[in-house]
Amino acid sequence: MNSVTESLQKLRKEYSERLLRREDLNTNPLKQFETWMNEAVNVQMQEPNAACLSTCGADGQPRGRMVLLRGVDEIGFIFFSNYNSDKGQQMDENPRASLTFFWDVLERQVRISGMVHRISPSESDQYFQSRPRGSRIGAWASPQSQVVASRTELNRIMEVTMSRYAADLPIPRPAHWGGFRLIPQEIEFWQGRPNRLHDRLRYRRPNEKETWTIERLAP
Repeated sequence: MNSVTESLQKLRKEYSERLLRREDLNTNPLKQFETWMNEAVNVQMQEPNAACLSTCGADGQPRGRMVLLRGVDEIGFIFFSNYNSDKGQQMDENPRASLTFFWDVLERQVRISGMVHRISPSESDQYFQSRPRGSRIGAWASPQSQVVASRTELNRIMEVTMSRYAADLPIPRPAHWGGFRLIPQEIEFWQGRPNRLHDRLRYRRPNEKETWTIERLAP
């Protein structure tokens, strides 16, 4: 056994801060998520809106990466990306995806799975213009997920792009950049509990016209 494996096997944390009961849940999982997200924000976690986005394209290889949630509405969960990136192409090939949030301070996870669709151009335009100027320029400059020769080359592309937009010029949203909305079919709320007997409560519905059912899962 190597030292890293030995260290990993010794890591232990007992979860005991909170519990999750069926009667505590909102009947609407999106409202329940808003409650938990607000609590994560209020304890001043770093990046409480960070989630692992998991996708699987036509090649059948699952891939995960961190994204930042930028909105929740009555329909679903909104995040943004380059449409030509690996994740953008995978979601075009297979519009099924999942988001996983982990809030260690609160000993909580949320897992969300469902169908992904691009949001409207007007919604993407509105959010794009709210981003810092450097981030807007970066969306034009970065050929996301493509091979670049070096950091120097990436910096050169950024400088060329910055020179194109003087400080007083508006920066339009690139056509290759915009938002996605994950419309959930399952949402699981996980609360850490002692002895690994965690509370897991899952909402499910087969489609948007059905009502949500709630069931407890064994840990």
